[in-house]
Amino acid sequence: MSVEEAIRGRRSVGKVKQDPLDRKQIESLLEAASWAPNHHVTEPWRFFVMTGAGRQVLADAYRDIAAESCRDLPAEEGEAMCRKQADKAFRAPVVIAAAVSPSAAAGVDRMEEFAAVHAAVQNMLLAAYSMGLGAIWRSGAPAYHPRMRQAFGLSEEEHIVGLVYVGYPAAPRQPGKRQPAASKTVWITE
Repeated sequence: MSVEEAIRGRRSVGKVKQDPLDRKQIESLLEAASWAPNHHVTEPWRFFVMTGAGRQVLADAYRDIAAESCRDLPAEEGEAMCRKQADKAFRAPVVIAAAVSPSAAAGVDRMEEFAAVHAAVQNMLLAAYSMGLGAIWRSGAPAYHPRMRQAFGLSEEEHIVGLVYVGYPAAPRQPGKRQPAASKTVWITE
């Protein structure tokens, strides 16, 4: 498969089978991620691989974050909401938390450190697709919550940039659609 085929063929796959992945497959994803471009070669990424019961770390963080918004709900409704949020950690047999650990070296731009980790996640997604795996990059308010940093032992300067859920696709991939690049491009020639 060519790089262009991988880019055009890759899709976010939210529903995957619970079949376990081989450790070598996971390590291949992490190696692909570690080859992302990064200014000043700081390699600001950190990965936390959760499998089996290890996903409980994420489930606990999801539950605790949800509990904050359930305080005013009736007990039974709040418990159900917290349980539903915690169950998200078990949607795939492998969940990889991708974090940025920005370099404090002079001349290193913090925004570029985040960009490097985003590129690392994209490499991981493309590698998963090339291996016949399904993956989806999830983020949102819970990923950015201080409780999530605490779950992974991150400092105040470090942040989760996304959670990558990986497994074997449960259904055939659907074709994607994009606007032609020309519709989003301005050529400046003079």
